[in-house]
Amino acid sequence: MNRVIINLEALNHNFQLVNKWIKRHGGTWTLVSKVLCGHSDTLKALQQLGVQSMGDSRLANIRAIERLIPEFEAWYLRLPHVSVLKDVVSLTDVSLNSEVSVIEGLNEEAKKQDKVHRIIIMIELGDLREGVLPGSLLKFYDHVFQLSNIEVMGIGANLACLSGTVPNIDQLTQLILYRELLELKFNRKLPMISAGSSVVLPLLLEGKMPKAMNHFRIGEAVFLGTDLVNGGKLKGLRDDAVLLEAEIAEIKEKSLIPMGETTARTPFDAISEDEKTPGQRGYRALVTVGQLDTEVSGLTPMEPNYRIAGASSDLIVVNIGDEADGLTIGDSIRFKLNYGALLRLMAGKYLDKVVKPKIGEFILNHEDDGLVVPPVLDQVGSTIPD
Repeated sequence: MNRVIINLEALNHNFQLVNKWIKRHGGTWTLVSKVLCGHSDTLKALQQLGVQSMGDSRLANIRAIERLIPEFEAWYLRLPHVSVLKDVVSLTDVSLNSEVSVIEGLNEEAKKQDKVHRIIIMIELGDLREGVLPGSLLKFYDHVFQLSNIEVMGIGANLACLSGTVPNIDQLTQLILYRELLELKFNRKLPMISAGSSVVLPLLLEGKMPKAMNHFRIGEAVFLGTDLVNGGKLKGLRDDAVLLEAEIAEIKEKSLIPMGETTARTPFDAISEDEKTPGQRGYRALVTVGQLDTEVSGLTPMEPNYRIAGASSDLIVVNIGDEADGLTIGDSIRFKLNYGALLRLMAGKYLDKVVKPKIGEFILNHEDDGLVVPPVLDQVGSTIPD
């Protein structure tokens, strides 16, 4: 059977630990759930773990969350485009913005819906994705502060999402100074600095994160445990919260070197592997997941001696070693995932996604831990009971 397995024990471990880190810092956070692509069982499980603030970049996913969890705080993490402003206001509580004309549109929609829509103004700090240029901030805010149905919660930034810019103290200090400038100029409090994604967690763990950075948008660290700065996983987190399980359809001893003339014109990019010597043989297992299903280069077999030799649209070839390692037809090989591989798998329609253990069983097993669904927060960000 081919399936994505969401390990609720590991997911709970990561969520609790990240929450502990951020609470210790004195901040709040929003779980970035977009990689789940609206998967209902996992969303229900996250509610049971205590998540009450979720961010997504697809309105369809936010609709799915709203149907399952009526009382939650929704963040829209993709810059709103004009044609979806009505839905952004009706479905979400907070959005990230960098264009005056879009915020004006949000204000008009909020008037029609008799709502106040909250926003974070994104500032460009060097990653060259979204953000107001610092030189335009005063003019930008002077206009936005006048809008009747918009509440400016604060400022924020994205780093490492496009160009791989690693956040540093100088950049974060800039955000603090920008907030101070705006508060002094307009005599308005901006309570929040939304400092970024999982990429800032190493600074947080090193105790270098300024206290003024009081909100975080965290997804990858919870689902995959990833250290986005140093590689590997963050200390204490688990990297098995989501796994791919793929069924073996063929296993045979074969030559590890292609026979005959080869060409570089293959449908998919080659996957680098260990050097082979002419005539070398070994066992190869073919599993029935391929490039159509996921980003194969983002998969790593859980068995450290296995290596992915290559993949076509529907099959992955795994070098097992000199022996078959006890595997046979119908057995499965499990893979760890990077973010790109997980996103493709969750968005795809061909593989089942399974939460293990089931939510009811998980809660029963953790009753002695005091795991309960906490009351709805009156402030921004997720938290759980100590």
